Amino acid sequence: MEITYYGQNCFGFKTENNFILTDPFITGNDLAKDKIDIKELNPDFIFLTHAHQDHTLDAEAIAKQAGATIVSNYEIANHYSEKDIETHPMNHGGSWEFSFGKVKYVNAIHTSSFPDGSYGGQPGGFVFSIGDKTIYMAGDTALTMDMKLIPLEFDLDLAILPIGDNFTMGIADAVRASDFIECNNVIGCHYDTFGYIEIDHDGARKAFEAVEKKLTLLEIGESFEL
Repeated sequence: MEITYYGQNCFGFKTENNFILTDPFITGNDLAKDKIDIKELNPDFIFLTHAHQDHTLDAEAIAKQAGATIVSNYEIANHYSEKDIETHPMNHGGSWEFSFGKVKYVNAIHTSSFPDGSYGGQPGGFVFSIGDKTIYMAGDTALTMDMKLIPLEFDLDLAILPIGDNFTMGIADAVRASDFIECNNVIGCHYDTFGYIEIDHDGARKAFEAVEKKLTLLEIGESFEL
């Protein structure tokens, strides 16, 4: 599987037959808007962890141009259904077998509202089981004991964790989260996009190295094989 980072919490998963996009916030991201052209993104599915603008800004435009299905909580799915976009609603604890593999919607501790202040349901994360790989995308979240439930069901190959602090977990809590989920291979997200969440990259990597874990900080547009 090829994984590409598009900034903030936006990632692309390219499988054998599908392209999956998460939390598209590109045209409003000063770090990404001149590097990524959303017109070139044609996902089959768009997964949204919650309704905040820095996770949903480009979802409507990309979904309409690509004919993609938006997958999120019930309230977010209804929001996009009203815009004549194909959706698949989920809620916490639920799983569904999609064409590319199975996804479970798991807890996150955060808030969730659309830019106009309307209710965006409860935030969540996703565990993707695609082929022989399992990826946990935490979404925007605090450290939570619910993370300890994940390794009871899944053997993770990769975890995508927020590390920017202030609005989500910071580095120290992300290290603890990697213990909770029993995954030593972590990609950082939700950092540097705004002044509140700028991080020390070397310090972040060293914090994970100190406990024999790997933190990868991808450049925007960078891809790797999992």
